[in-house]
Amino acid sequence: MLRQASITRRALSDFYTTALYRARRHPSFSAMKNPHRTLTGLLPLIFLVGCPLDRAAPLQVVGTLEWDRVELSAETPEPILEILVREGDRVQAGQVLLRQDPRKLEAQWAAAAATQRQASARLAELLRGARRERIESAQARLRAGEEVLVVRQANLDRIGPLVSRKLATPDQQDNARAILDQARGERDAARAQLEELENGTTAEEITQAREALAVATATAKALEITVGRLTLVAPREGRLDSLPFQPGERPPNGAAVVILLTGPAYARVHIPEPIRVNINPGDRAQVRVDGLPEPLEGRVRWVSADPDFTPFYALTEQDRGRLSYLAKIDLPDPPRELPAGVPVRAVFPALASP
Repeated sequence: MLRQASITRRALSDFYTTALYRARRHPSFSAMKNPHRTLTGLLPLIFLVGCPLDRAAPLQVVGTLEWDRVELSAETPEPILEILVREGDRVQAGQVLLRQDPRKLEAQWAAAAATQRQASARLAELLRGARRERIESAQARLRAGEEVLVVRQANLDRIGPLVSRKLATPDQQDNARAILDQARGERDAARAQLEELENGTTAEEITQAREALAVATATAKALEITVGRLTLVAPREGRLDSLPFQPGERPPNGAAVVILLTGPAYARVHIPEPIRVNINPGDRAQVRVDGLPEPLEGRVRWVSADPDFTPFYALTEQDRGRLSYLAKIDLPDPPRELPAGVPVRAVFPALASP
């Protein structure tokens, strides 16, 4: 009772301040002999009119009836091919709602899948090792290189005495030496290639091939998921609230293309600051919905820790009484087709005066 009287006194003080402010703006205010006394004289009448006859009536809070909103967004700006539902339809979980054009992403997915297969084949080749035919081919190239080297060495040996006898020029000798060096390099390259084939692949090469395959596989999987998301399905049972786009339009990335209202309805109310400390999750509440003859039983699910408006520490004691805190009240057994946005009034029986 004392708490309710305190709330009433605060409300009357706010009313007096507002009335005085509005009266000052009225042309007849200056003609009043004592406007403060006149307004003060009206306070008893205001108190009698504003005080409830039923002192045990619980305090009421107001708000609206709400549903959980589920927004399905477009991940790619592909054109909308078809919309299979209409606004207001009830949909089931897994029901197809909308399709976007998949052709471009399907082509990218096919290219990524081909790259994945190529990386897989390369890894298998490295693990298997060189074929016998490649080893024999490398051996043949090494023998040919050694034979050419023998010929080039003999040619250089013949030119040396001819140069000393001046039957060949030094340039011819230098040219023969260069050809010999080239033949030796080709022989060494053939030998190294043969050793590589005979020794097999290194651990580092196999690791690189495996990592390349992992990258290709992840890219293909990501494109597969993106292609699948071009077909939007209902994640939960609910009612279709809005379709912001039409067939043929290209929604931007992240734009909501389907909006669903799901789950049971709940009351979204505003708790005045004077009674905030007495409202906690789990508290019982009775919710009256306009148009329903009987109140609905509910339980407080959540109360915001922050006020809707200016932070409380920036306000005076008088201003703090104007703050409100958002709260949600679950309705365990509401009628199925309650519309969103309908005004509601909630009372908390625990706050009723004794």
